[in-house]
Amino acid sequence: MNNEKILNKAIANSNNVAISITSFYNSAVQFQQLLMFYDCAIKQVSTKLDILKSEFTSKNKRNPICSVSNRIKEPISILEKTQRLNINFSIDNIITQINDIAGIRVICPFIDDVYFINNFINNQEDIDVVETKDYILNPKKSGYRSLHLIVKVSVCFSDKIRKIPVEIQIRTIAMDFWACLEHQIHYKKDFKMPKNIDIELKEIAQEIANTDNRMLKLAKSIINFED
Repeated sequence: MNNEKILNKAIANSNNVAISITSFYNSAVQFQQLLMFYDCAIKQVSTKLDILKSEFTSKNKRNPICSVSNRIKEPISILEKTQRLNINFSIDNIITQINDIAGIRVICPFIDDVYFINNFINNQEDIDVVETKDYILNPKKSGYRSLHLIVKVSVCFSDKIRKIPVEIQIRTIAMDFWACLEHQIHYKKDFKMPKNIDIELKEIAQEIANTDNRMLKLAKSIINFED
């Protein structure tokens, strides 16, 4: 009788292990597919921006884009966010409820270029802009400036068209300079910063913004800003 109980327990444990392995495998497959969706959405937007750069280069015009970079959150970060937001893990849930997994950053020479790129994105038939946060007109308390868009990119797959969310940040070289250095200063999350640091960072952000505006005025006096 004892042998029978031991055998039944062993069978039950082996079944649990099999279920765990199957669940892990299914999750891994979903993650792989999910990341592929975001990668395709990023490629689609990046290609549009590359074409725009090529067009301006071919016309021998000043280019409104200095650089374009992108990123996709790591799987562990995605999982942590689903748990934090109490979202059941599935491809559809993540795509419809989380907007910042895929990100694109566009760096422009001047402030007017930021809004030119914004208009360009808004005019794309296969891109829906669902949210705009203008931290240039309304900077964050820290002094941070940038234009943020949440868009839904229509990507054609073999089975259907999916609308994949992508966060797009558009900023000038000067804004990016401040944001990158501010991030370096605040990289130690467990270190309590002196009060004057945040005050100084905000003052520097304002000085950089003033310089950005002066450079724009200077550029307009000597460069053709027509589309």
